Amino acid sequence: MAGKISVPADRTNAPDHPRLPRTKLMMAWWAVCSAIFYIVVAAAMARAYGTVNALIGVVLSVLCYTLVNRVLCRYAITSGLDVARFSQRLFGALGAPLATLIFFATALYYAVFEGHVMALALTAWSDGALPMPVSAVLVTLLGIVLIGGGIQRWLDKFNGVLLPIYVIGMVAAVAVAFMVHGYPQGWLTREPEGGASNWGWLNTFAFYMGVWVLMMFTFDYARFGREEDADFHAKVTFGLPFYLMTFLFSAIIGILLDATLPNEGISEASLVTGLLELMGGWGLLLVWVTQSRINTANFYLAASNLDHLIGGAQRRWTKPVSIVLVGILAYLLMLSDVFAYLLQALAYQGVFVVAWVGVAIAWLISPSRGMPTPSVTPRLERSGLIAWLGATAIGIALMYAGPLAVLSAPLTFVSALLLHTAATLFFPRRLAI
Repeated sequence: MAGKISVPADRTNAPDHPRLPRTKLMMAWWAVCSAIFYIVVAAAMARAYGTVNALIGVVLSVLCYTLVNRVLCRYAITSGLDVARFSQRLFGALGAPLATLIFFATALYYAVFEGHVMALALTAWSDGALPMPVSAVLVTLLGIVLIGGGIQRWLDKFNGVLLPIYVIGMVAAVAVAFMVHGYPQGWLTREPEGGASNWGWLNTFAFYMGVWVLMMFTFDYARFGREEDADFHAKVTFGLPFYLMTFLFSAIIGILLDATLPNEGISEASLVTGLLELMGGWGLLLVWVTQSRINTANFYLAASNLDHLIGGAQRRWTKPVSIVLVGILAYLLMLSDVFAYLLQALAYQGVFVVAWVGVAIAWLISPSRGMPTPSVTPRLERSGLIAWLGATAIGIALMYAGPLAVLSAPLTFVSALLLHTAATLFFPRRLAI
């Protein structure tokens, strides 16, 4: 058929993977709720905008993530599609690989950041007996081994056992900090020098939108859910309890530790150093438990999306190759002095991701969603691409708009919704080329 690309049935129709029991999927997914990154971000927001503003922004983020992911989760469960295959419906066969590439790169970067924290902790704890190259090798090998069996095998057991250790460990770290350094009076009313901005809560909320790649994470995990468990997963597994743990619990822990530990500034390195000085070997265990859990998701999603990019949907042999390649790339990046560049890349990729979420939500609530799914995937889905790239351009332009930069992420999302709605009027799905 002219202007169309035939796509194997497993890439557009029924899922080609087994569905998981609700508890198994929940424990595998809840690995994502623990990360030093969440703790540090909240502490940094409290320093910059005041504790009250930071907590308001976090609570708003919890509610926003809950609502958006409820929609994405249900569709992923019903369709069985992952981000790569769903993006074909949004952007066509030629547009979708860009979404897959961005998802792969973002997951890889997070694997590098979180893995670097683990390696740093091990090297610091050993007083340099284990240099960074050796520690990074151990971190990389652990990541490769853990994801070798995929979600379906034993990641639920691994992360289920470590979840209570993480929760108890973080509460214990705060308690020990109080005993050693005293209770931080006035932590809840803490403000930056010169007073807190009236819009600090918006700055915090906008910053958390930079982690909307978790929406893509949700999609790739939720597809393993059983349809009869859709309500449970929408309300619990990927719902409010998850984000209360991921963002609010982490925020309170981070703000309390930052207010208690004698650090000049807050960063992942300073927090790791503080935990090691405070708890010794137990601090190392806590860091490794925290980071190993989140990195099962980072490594898994980086490998699965790389697998799509190199043709794994048709050739099973590419899966182990993708896992090894992700390990090699993660190791090399951990040892390279490129973190400033990675942070800048993540800022741009974050705009692409927010725009992707906007297009996805617009498509899911669009009347055209009720149309029969075509047996072939169009080369380009014009309405989706116009909305995605147009909203991304608006978001990136706003990043350099001075005081308006704080609105970059929110307006990117709104622009994607509006542009997709408008574009579908001019380019109905049947006219996709």
